[in-house]
Amino acid sequence: MPVIAGVRLATAEAGIRYKNRTDVLLAVMDKGTAVAGVFTKSKCPSAPVEWCRAKLKGGKARALVVNSGNANAFTGKTGRSSTALTAKIAAKAVGCSESEIFLASTGVIGEPLDATKFDGVLGRLAETAEPGDYLAAAKAIMTTDTFPKVATATVRLGKAKVTINGMAKGAGMIAPDMATMLSFVFTDAPIAPAALQALLKSGVEDTFNAVTIDGDTSTSDTLLAFATGAAAEHGAPKISRASDPRLKAFVKAFNQVLANLAEQVARDGEGARKLVEITVEGAKTKASARRIAMSIANSPLVKTAIAGEDANWGRVVMAVGKAGEPADRDKLSISFNGIRVAKSGARDPDYDEAQVSEAMKAPEIAIKVSLGLGKGRDRVMTCDLTKEYVAINGDYRS
Repeated sequence: MPVIAGVRLATAEAGIRYKNRTDVLLAVMDKGTAVAGVFTKSKCPSAPVEWCRAKLKGGKARALVVNSGNANAFTGKTGRSSTALTAKIAAKAVGCSESEIFLASTGVIGEPLDATKFDGVLGRLAETAEPGDYLAAAKAIMTTDTFPKVATATVRLGKAKVTINGMAKGAGMIAPDMATMLSFVFTDAPIAPAALQALLKSGVEDTFNAVTIDGDTSTSDTLLAFATGAAAEHGAPKISRASDPRLKAFVKAFNQVLANLAEQVARDGEGARKLVEITVEGAKTKASARRIAMSIANSPLVKTAIAGEDANWGRVVMAVGKAGEPADRDKLSISFNGIRVAKSGARDPDYDEAQVSEAMKAPEIAIKVSLGLGKGRDRVMTCDLTKEYVAINGDYRS
């Protein structure tokens, strides 16, 4: 992961919940850094989500504080007091206004977060923060994740090369709705807050919003983007509109970073052994294709069949039929990893059980559904559902 001018990172063990592992991240940004964000649509959002929504209107950020182990969600007045205290401590450590502090928390819901544990820790992190270790930063925000998730891209903007770095965490309670579990993207491109917000809102639609692990949208979904503008010193033009034609290559690279992170989240689903791509084509509209694809992706019967390496197209048919979208049983075709198993509403005449069973052993499974009704097409990512998922979530709090 390359360095991004204007961003410094540091991590520490604050003892929020875990022992002998980092659980707090501080990212310090230079003055003038633009910020954009999208958040969960849950009607029970966490206290940090509410804090960030309120501060986003200012458009500027100097620091990001993220903790793992405690989501600070469903914590009432105590939760709001914790966010206020955390922001106060961070602002003092960085030397900025509390309105320029952004917060995110992940972990157990319903447990009070003791923000006094940040006192002293954030001051030390502000002094030691360096422009560098994104992998360590990604590790500090993990909960049930099995690996840190990072992605990067470099692209030309005007006369300068600009960099985009991203990190994410998430493995369970994943069905993003306008955001993701926790994800943070940094760039040195000089992009105004309104333009960055438009890019982010558009970018999540076919990336993070096209991922599901268990169909459960988190109370804490937060995706923040920060643009330091440091590349302006090297010839990058200042961008004020998302429609600026000079942004074309940047937008493509930005969305690639989001897509990379989203796929890593799907690959790391709790207890998962297989990454699953579901493509629906021939739908009436793209929106219809998305809803059908999500119906398939969120079906426990489909996901357990994949875990058992069973190409059970009957379960796919079930998920298509229950989606509530236009579908014609007798036009339906289904394939697994490029092998067609059903055609025109019945089993494919060339179906070979041995061939399909062998294909289902692969670590990546592609399910394609053709509806034959129109030109609507969409793609979503998910994973299989295993006994390990139940084990992880059966005793998550203990």
